[in-house]
Amino acid sequence: MISFTTIELKFALKNKSLVRNWIKSILTSEEKKPGDVVFVFCNDEYLGGMNQKFLNHDTLTDIITFDYSENEILSGDICISIERVHENSINFNTTFNEELGRVMAHGILHLAGYKDKSAKDKSLMRQKENSYLSSYPNL
Repeated sequence: MISFTTIELKFALKNKSLVRNWIKSILTSEEKKPGDVVFVFCNDEYLGGMNQKFLNHDTLTDIITFDYSENEILSGDICISIERVHENSINFNTTFNEELGRVMAHGILHLAGYKDKSAKDKSLMRQKENSYLSSYPNL
C-alpha cells in the first residue's frame, strides 16, 4: 500500500491516486512490488530532528528514506521536507511540483536499491529521476 501523510505543516498532495499509480509504474519498471510505502510530508524542523536522531547528521536535508524492504517487495518511510523542496525549486530554477516529483522518485529509487554516494551512482540516480519525472502527474 502506498500512502501519504503530513506532519507538522499544512500540505495537501494533489492527485493522490494518479501519484500512487505513477509510483507503482516506477516500481514495475524497476521490477519491484509495493509493500507498505509511506510518504511523510513534514517541515525542516521535523526532518532535521529525524536526521539528527537516526543518522547523527546536524544538517538540513530534503529527504530521508527508511528502508524496510524484503527481497523484491519494497517497504519504507520516505520523509520529505516541503520547506526544502520549495527552497530547492527556487535554487534549481524549477517548479515546486517538479522538485517534489524528483524527490519522491529519489526516495523510491533508494528503496529499489540505488545509491547516490559516488559520482557514478549520483549520475545514474539523476538519469532515473529524469526518466520517471517525465511522467509525474502533477507537472
